[in-house]
Amino acid sequence: MRIFVTGATGFVGSAVVQELISAGHRVIGLTRSDAGAKALSSLGAEVHRGDLEDLDSLRGGAAQSDGVIHTAFNHDFSKFADNCALDKRAIETIGGVLEGSDRPLLVTSGVALLAPGRTATEQTAHPPTTAQYPRTSEASATALAARGIRASTVRLAPSVHGEGDHGFVPGLITVARAKGVSAYVEDGHNRWPALHRLDAARLYRLAIESGAMGANWHGVADEGVPTREIAEVIGKRLNLPVVSVPREEAMGHFGFLGAFFGLDCPASSAWTQDQLGWRPTQTGLIADLDQPHYFEG
Repeated sequence: MRIFVTGATGFVGSAVVQELISAGHRVIGLTRSDAGAKALSSLGAEVHRGDLEDLDSLRGGAAQSDGVIHTAFNHDFSKFADNCALDKRAIETIGGVLEGSDRPLLVTSGVALLAPGRTATEQTAHPPTTAQYPRTSEASATALAARGIRASTVRLAPSVHGEGDHGFVPGLITVARAKGVSAYVEDGHNRWPALHRLDAARLYRLAIESGAMGANWHGVADEGVPTREIAEVIGKRLNLPVVSVPREEAMGHFGFLGAFFGLDCPASSAWTQDQLGWRPTQTGLIADLDQPHYFEG
């Protein structure tokens, strides 16, 4: 297959590109920078210039492809609503190009808000879009599937980890360094699912190869890591006290991360593993976090 990948130079997207090429697929990688173009070329991918705001570039990449993997998203939370709207337009634009064909589209979403306090499965419905959480990636994919487009969603764990991670866990490390303590919320028994980026990449490949329509694939290896264990590893590595923060003080302590780190959001990937024959094989979150690469620099 010739696969168009958005976010092709990102933490997850770059691993997806490598996985696809290793499996014999041809990749068209979206990038707007010279550095990104150089990185994609070095992996053996075809460079396609553009970004999520350039809808013509999205149309062009999708038109040349046998399928699309959409991993791009602007994680600037100061403009979250605007970035969600941009993501929606990008998905709808790509879907419009693929409509009337059998070419698949994979959209990226998450498991964290699916079923707080209980284990989310692939059959768990995504909650309605709200002003507090306006991201509509999955809803957009569902709407495309209703039109007969082979759109499905990869729901990623809140922590996709590995060397080069710049997501939630590095954010927690930054907060711990700044505050002089490594904290968790209340008793720290709330659980976070996690997935290594290389396992995520293999999941995307298997999902796009399946060509399924309307499926929700769960990118989950660790079903629920107690957040206190995360804080304890960070405290050990930084030689800092590990402390509890009351829920009402979480936002003040962690900043925007406080809205997520107190969530109890376990999730299963049993159905995904059964349907795709996918098995996570990489290091789990706690073992990976307890490595120097998370604390260098």
